[in-house]
Formats: sequence, structure tokens, C-alpha cells
Amino acid sequence: MEIRQLTSFVKIVEMQSFSKAAEALGYTQAAVTIQIRQLEQEFNTRFFDRVGRRVVLTPPGREFLQYANEILRRVDDVHTALGNSKMQEHKLRIGSLESLLTYKIPNVVRYFYQEHPEISLEIKTGSPKELTDMLEHNLVDVVYFLDRRVYDKNWVKILEEPEPIIFVASAEMAIPSEKRVGSVSHVHLADLVDLRFFLTEKDANYRYALEQHLAAERMQIHPFFETGNTEVLIRLVKENQGISFLPAFSVQDSIARGELREIKVDDFDMTMYRQIFFHKDKWVTDEMQAFEKLVRQGLL
Repeated sequence: MEIRQLTSFVKIVEMQSFSKAAEALGYTQAAVTIQIRQLEQEFNTRFFDRVGRRVVLTPPGREFLQYANEILRRVDDVHTALGNSKMQEHKLRIGSLESLLTYKIPNVVRYFYQEHPEISLEIKTGSPKELTDMLEHNLVDVVYFLDRRVYDKNWVKILEEPEPIIFVASAEMAIPSEKRVGSVSHVHLADLVDLRFFLTEKDANYRYALEQHLAAERMQIHPFFETGNTEVLIRLVKENQGISFLPAFSVQDSIARGELREIKVDDFDMTMYRQIFFHKDKWVTDEMQAFEKLVRQGLL
């Protein structure tokens, strides 16, 4: 077993492709294939299966990944201890939702810039399912998403914080049948469904949960505009073009400034959870430990 074989193995897991891993490492695909074949012969097992155009880990491959990451980490530690720290890559790979990237991840960037300038950050975005797939294939070190409570025996959860999902409108917008109590409007869900809505895309988890609830009540929303960009939705609502349904963290500053107001729906409420995970088989790097410290400080 050689270090270069382990490096190739881990890169294949990250890229889900022999050819892409070979290109990233500067090898030919044939060389990478031979390296993996030698590893598999040494341990008398198979580490990868082909599923369509992708390669995925077999159960022995998943177990071997844990050891490979640990060995490579130890090699980096040796380089650092012997004064060759430049040979060690200090990178933290975070998977996140677009909305969290806009409103929460800047705290991460600021923290690492000030406290750990030697660490580079790589941010990847996607839906919760896409992010968990990245986690399973070692494409990211940690994932940060908003969803209902999620549990998996293969994941270690380091954050679970409730996050209300609320209806918002501009301060000037009048809503039929509303009753104002201070700056908050009280309505029933049926009073809103025929209004002009600006919503996130259909695969957004909180929109899906809303539509499931509406369907159970034999109601439906026909959005006028859809986008995954939360900032665009907020801007349209501020311009008194309609209403939206968004995580409270994304609109709390606008509400505080009087640019938006919450519409309180007396017969409906939704809470999702901001959650951060890493894989239980993942070697916990110094970079991940620094990130956990940030979580413990309550900055996420």
C-alpha cells in the first residue's frame, strides 16, 4: 500500500470518477486504475461499483475510506511536525443552501479570515438531498442546511436550531380580512392563497411542505414568480409586488427596519431546523475543529 494509491482512492471518491480523479492528480486514467486494482488485490476485495457513469463505494470501500483519510491526515501531520507545513493543504469544504450562503456563511468567512487566515474555504451549494449526497461521497467536510429534523446513523450532528418559516409582505401592502396587532397582521391561510406570491423553487423543502399542507386542505398557490435567489424575492416583496414565504433569518433585518412585516397566519405555522453534520467516518481535521468552535460560539 502506497501513499499515492491512497491519494488516488480518496480523489476518486471525491470526484466519483476515475477519469476526473486522474486529471485532477495529473495521472493517466490507466495509472489510476492500476493503483486501485493493486489496492483491491492487496486487500482481496473490491472498493468501487459502477452505477451509470458514476463510481460508488462498496461497503468495504466505505470502511477503507475512513482509514485512508486517517492515514493521509497523519502524513500531513508528519510534514507539519518536520517543518514542511507548506505541503499540507489547509482547506475546509462546506456544503450549504443558497439562502444560508447569503445570510449565515459570511460569518464563517469573516471568522476564518480573522482567526485562521491559513485555512482556505470552498463552498458548494445544493438542495438538502444534493448536500447529503456530497457528504456521503466525501465531496464536502460538513453540510449546513435547513430542513425538518434529519437523523442518520452515519452522520454526526453538531448544530440543530429551530428556524420559523414565515409569510412576509411590504409595510404598505393591504391584505383582505387581515387584523393588525401592532406591526403584525393576523389572517387565515385561506385569505392568502389567491394573492400574488413570489416563491422559492419547487424543490425548496419549506415550499414543498407548504404545498403539501395546502393540498391536504384542498387549497393551492399559483406563484407569479419563482427563483432560488432569496434576495430577489425579498426585493420584490419590499417593492409591494406581492408576498413570500421565507425563513425568518433571511427577513429579520428588513422587518426590524420596517421595510417588511410578518403576516401571522393563525391556522398555520411551520418550523424547520438549521442543521450541521459531518460523516461519522470522516477524520476530524483541525479545520473542522475550528469550524465546530465557531458553531459553539453561536455564530451560525
